[in-house]
Amino acid sequence: MTEADRPSDTKTPFDSSANGADAGSSAPGSAPGGEKRESSPPGSAPASGSATTDDKAEIAKLRDQYLRTAADFENYRKRTRREVDDAQRRGREQTLKDLLPVFDNLERASSHAANATDAKSVVDGLRIVMKQWESTLEKMGVKRIPSVGVPFDPAVHEAIQHLESTEYPAGVVLAEVQAGYSMGDYLVRAAMVVVSKGPPAGAAAAS
Repeated sequence: MTEADRPSDTKTPFDSSANGADAGSSAPGSAPGGEKRESSPPGSAPASGSATTDDKAEIAKLRDQYLRTAADFENYRKRTRREVDDAQRRGREQTLKDLLPVFDNLERASSHAANATDAKSVVDGLRIVMKQWESTLEKMGVKRIPSVGVPFDPAVHEAIQHLESTEYPAGVVLAEVQAGYSMGDYLVRAAMVVVSKGPPAGAAAAS
C-alpha cells in the first residue's frame, strides 16, 4: 500500500489530546462559546442594594442616638448650672440673714451715740455689737486667727514690721494690725502683724 492509499482520518495521540480539550470543559475564566467570564476576588461579597440600605439605616440610627445623647447632656448641664446657682443664692441669703441683726444693733448703737451724754455708754454699746459680730462669724464657721503672744506663722500671719521688744522674745507676734480669719482649713484672710526681734542688744547684754 502506498502513502496515498493510507486513510487520512487516522488519529495520533496529539490529535486525541487536543480534541479532548476542545470537547471538554472550557479554560478557567471562560464561558462556553469562548466568552471570557468575570471572576470575583476570594472572600469578597457580591454588591447588593440591600447592603446599602442596611448601611444607611445603621447610620441613621447612630445619628439619632448621638442627637439624643447630646440633648441629654445639654439638659444635664443646664440643670446642674441651675442647682449650683440656687445653692449659691441660698448661701448668700443665709449669710445675709445672719449679718442683718448685727447691722440692726450697730444702727441702734449709732442712734444712741448721737444722744449719749457719756462716752462709756457708747463704748459699751459698740462692744456688745462686736461680741455679736464674733458670735455670728463663729456660727458661720469663721474663726479669728490667734496672733498676739503666739509664734509667728507665715501660713496665717503676714509680717508688716519687726520691732525690738523686751516683753516678747524674737519671732513672737507683739501686735496685730488687722485680724485674720479662717473657715475650716481654708484661710479667708491672713492676719497682719508686728513681729518681735527680741530685746535690744544693750538690754540683752545688761541682763
